[in-house]
Amino acid sequence: MRRIFNLVVLLALLATAGLGYYVTRPLLLPATPFIFDLKQGSSLKSTARELQQAGLLEQDWPFALMARLFGKSTQLKAGNYALEHPVSTLELLEIISQGKVSQRQASVIEGWTFKQFRDALNANTDISHDTANLTDAEILQRIGATENYPEGLFFPDTYYFSGGSSDLVIFKRAYQTMQKRLQEAWLNRATDLPLQTPYQALILASIIEKETGAPVDRDKIAAVFVNRLRKGMLLQTDPTVIYGIGEKFDGNLRRRDLLKDTAYNTYTRVGLTPTPIALPGVAALQAALHPAQTDALYFVSRGDGSSQFSSTLTAHNRAVDQYQKRVHK
Repeated sequence: MRRIFNLVVLLALLATAGLGYYVTRPLLLPATPFIFDLKQGSSLKSTARELQQAGLLEQDWPFALMARLFGKSTQLKAGNYALEHPVSTLELLEIISQGKVSQRQASVIEGWTFKQFRDALNANTDISHDTANLTDAEILQRIGATENYPEGLFFPDTYYFSGGSSDLVIFKRAYQTMQKRLQEAWLNRATDLPLQTPYQALILASIIEKETGAPVDRDKIAAVFVNRLRKGMLLQTDPTVIYGIGEKFDGNLRRRDLLKDTAYNTYTRVGLTPTPIALPGVAALQAALHPAQTDALYFVSRGDGSSQFSSTLTAHNRAVDQYQKRVHK
């Protein structure tokens, strides 16, 4: 009996030592980073088998046994995981039972149109494309937006998400972020602006976003448009005309385009366009609601991204002659 008892103790010690070695030894990564997915509803057995087939585990059954011994067999979380360095088997179990998923990202650029935003998400292979067959209006409805037209409603930023997340989640976050930023900017706006609603501020910010070549000029460009709105002058800004042309625009804005009346032609219609023309960033929002103190009514590109500002048409024509006409001679 004594010998049997000693044998049992020895076997228990060996098993404990073996388990300790198994759970603490570093796993060799087949690649760095090692990226793998756990699908929703995956069982412990199938997860262990997939990790073995991927080359991370030598055998699947010890991992499954360990997960049961530690009470983690029903706690595995679906998602996309990335191992940047070797981990122990126990650390791997903790990672997937706590759902420490890797973060993917999608960047939305200032000045993009909603179509460009949507195209970028459609091209992102880490996203579940639940909006593929939805119209723009249906997307707005799904994310709880009250507006009927999507342009300008989404905040340009970098959005992080777990692999396989729905594109609707990103649309909703970008929409809610823009709503928050716009309301904050509107509440802190300068006094006596010729803007009646936050949406008008968003429209103006989108125009400023498309017209700004050098960030240092942004508040002065905003001032020109604000001054023109106060005086009832035409805004006469090319990006709005181009937006009105849409996909037919071939990169060359012609005189006939400036004369053809559309809802977005600020050479033929007084005031703001009916909707934004792009996704404005926070700097454009701030410029629209805090324009520079200047009486400038005109600006022209110097050809290096910056602009020359003028308060009179005579001075503006001289600037056009200096910076534009001579460039084309």
